[in-house]
Amino acid sequence: MNAPIKHDTVGFAEAQAPAPVEPRASYRGDLHAWAREQAALLRAGRLSEADALNIAEELDDVGDEQYDKLESALRVLLMHMLKWDHQPERRGRSWEATIAVQRRHVAKVLRKNPTLKASLAEAIGEAFEDARREASGETDLPLSRFPEACPYDWAAITERPFDYDPA
Repeated sequence: MNAPIKHDTVGFAEAQAPAPVEPRASYRGDLHAWAREQAALLRAGRLSEADALNIAEELDDVGDEQYDKLESALRVLLMHMLKWDHQPERRGRSWEATIAVQRRHVAKVLRKNPTLKASLAEAIGEAFEDARREASGETDLPLSRFPEACPYDWAAITERPFDYDPA
């Protein structure tokens, strides 16, 4: 004879409780596993078991990544503005499109992270250093042809028209 099937008698509330978290992953060894475990510990309210120092470090890194996104978009934008101004004979729709796309990226990062507005001058300065070198490399013009400091104010960076006219 077949044995009767046993049904689990765990109640609904118990079934919905978060699964126990047994921290095993190392912060330095497997960041992905560590992050998932830390998130589970926080969600379970097990704050005393969480790796607070490394969580704080990761949160700082998230903020730094947002600054880096802003600076990266500004770098590409400024490089294309420099190329536009220094090689008018090579202007094209792709440069116009890149300028428009990078402006949207800058606006999006600032919209999502409004406190970065306080760091705009620094981000523009850092981005311009790289943009200048990249523009020189991509145009085959000497670095000395490009200004050492960013020649564009915020209005020019965000609003100056760049309309390709093949005529």
